[in-house]
Amino acid sequence: MINGMQRIIGGMRQWLAGGIPAIATRADATLPGRGRPIVTPGRALRVLVVTYDPTVDASSATRLASHLGWYDPHQLVEAYADDVAECSHGNLRYDIVAHATIDGFPAHRDGYRYTLREFLDCWESRTGFHTPDEADYDAILAGHDVITRVNDGDIDELWIMAPPYSGFYESHMVGPGAFWCNSPGHVPGPRLRGVQASRRFVVMGFNYEREVGCMLENLGHRTESMLSEVYRGVKGDANLWERFTNYEQIVPGRAALGNVHFAPNSTHDYDWGNRRPVMSECDSWLTFPVLDAPLRRVTCADWGGGDMCEHHLWWFRHLPHAGGETRGVSNNWWDYVRDPNRVNCR
Repeated sequence: MINGMQRIIGGMRQWLAGGIPAIATRADATLPGRGRPIVTPGRALRVLVVTYDPTVDASSATRLASHLGWYDPHQLVEAYADDVAECSHGNLRYDIVAHATIDGFPAHRDGYRYTLREFLDCWESRTGFHTPDEADYDAILAGHDVITRVNDGDIDELWIMAPPYSGFYESHMVGPGAFWCNSPGHVPGPRLRGVQASRRFVVMGFNYEREVGCMLENLGHRTESMLSEVYRGVKGDANLWERFTNYEQIVPGRAALGNVHFAPNSTHDYDWGNRRPVMSECDSWLTFPVLDAPLRRVTCADWGGGDMCEHHLWWFRHLPHAGGETRGVSNNWWDYVRDPNRVNCR
């Protein structure tokens, strides 16, 4: 497979935090006893993408991403959607219903907004960036009528594409009972003029200075948050999420898939290129809920030899995606990644 990193040329790295035809349907189910619409299994998630990419040169229509040699936001969105559809075995597909490009920078929580000159000066010197570095989520939700569109079923998610230092979380959950999703749950403020979300949804924050592998990492941490909540309070062998994320350093001889930062043989964060062989039960998770494949020796060669994107794709491919339930939990863990309303908070 040609992955997202190979499809797009160029780019650098900085912190910040991400195809298949859609099934056309508006028939959402209702969460029993709660009246909140949830995503119907099998259909693509409807996504609104908002890109902040200010114009640098009006005569040539050059925008910030191109001016600084960063990734094209539209290509990133397409490559990410393709990779997620493939590594999720078709369980997580996206229908991009609109992609709005904003000629400017997003507002921060305190109302500050970079001018083009201010941002370029900060970027050149790598100093002077605005603090507090947190985006004004309510302004964005209100400005694009996101809550109403989610309530009406027009969209299921919001993706933000922005430069570094724009203040967006990698993933951020909004709505009733919003829980930790690699960031604190968000309750919309008064600027939403009393409009209340009828269901939970996720706002993904992507940085177009970074590549598709980083977008997949955002989704990976979202996945960790969802499954940690699903299994919160479950002890011992019944906690299958804990077993899935085992790696050699914490449970010698009983490694499985590890987590987004730690491969089965990693000894520190982002150690995806470790050549040390360890025994892993990773193959068992491809036949979940039957976990009887023999342990086998694995090294970084199994997940791309240190390539971040390849590691994340490998990790996602092993996420359980079977039918039925085990102890009241869906055997298709993508159900929870797709729709936070399926997670019953304990």
